Amino acid sequence: MTGDDLRQVLLDKWGRSYDIQLRRTQGKILFLVMWKYLEQVSFPLTEAEYIAHLNEVASHLQAWGSAEHVQASIHQTRDRPRLGKAVSIPLELGERASEWMLEDF
Repeated sequence: MTGDDLRQVLLDKWGRSYDIQLRRTQGKILFLVMWKYLEQVSFPLTEAEYIAHLNEVASHLQAWGSAEHVQASIHQTRDRPRLGKAVSIPLELGERASEWMLEDF
C-alpha cells in the first residue's frame, strides 16, 4: 500500500481526502481518520505534504502488516469523520507491539 492507495480508499469511501493520524494510547495504536480534509481551504498541508504524510503512514501499516486490516475496516465501517469525531481503527500488532511502542510518529 502506498500513500496514493490510502488516499484512494478514503476517496472511494467518503469522497474526500481526509487527514490520517496514528496515535498511541493506553498501550494501543490507533489509526484515526480525522475530520479535516485536503479539499478544505483551511487544510494545513499542501497536496505534496499530504501525500508525503500518507506515504509515511502507509509504510508504517505495511511494516506492521496492518494495511489490509485498515483497508477492510474503512470499507466496512458505517461511521464517517465529522467535526470533533474521528473514525478510530485499533491496530493489532500482536507479539511485536512493544517494539513499535518505543517509536514516535
